[in-house]
Amino acid sequence: MAEEKKPVSELTYKEASTELEQIIRALESGDMELEASLESYTRGVELLKSLRERLATAEQKVSVLLADVDGTVQLVPGDPADTTDNLVL
Repeated sequence: MAEEKKPVSELTYKEASTELEQIIRALESGDMELEASLESYTRGVELLKSLRERLATAEQKVSVLLADVDGTVQLVPGDPADTTDNLVL
């Protein structure tokens, strides 16, 4: 019987990242049956989408503190990261 996996939404960023790495290694090995490969690939796509969404959300929250001439603090939005890595599973 297949191992029951936590829903992607319940995984921490680290857990999701680690699981995605394991899926990539397993797919690259070429030792999986077709059905297992398709299932793993689907889970990997879900994980990748979740990780990218989390990164985008975090980037939106990141702001650089700048001290103004009179000593007041200003929040300036940071630049979003490039997410066009075109990772292929």
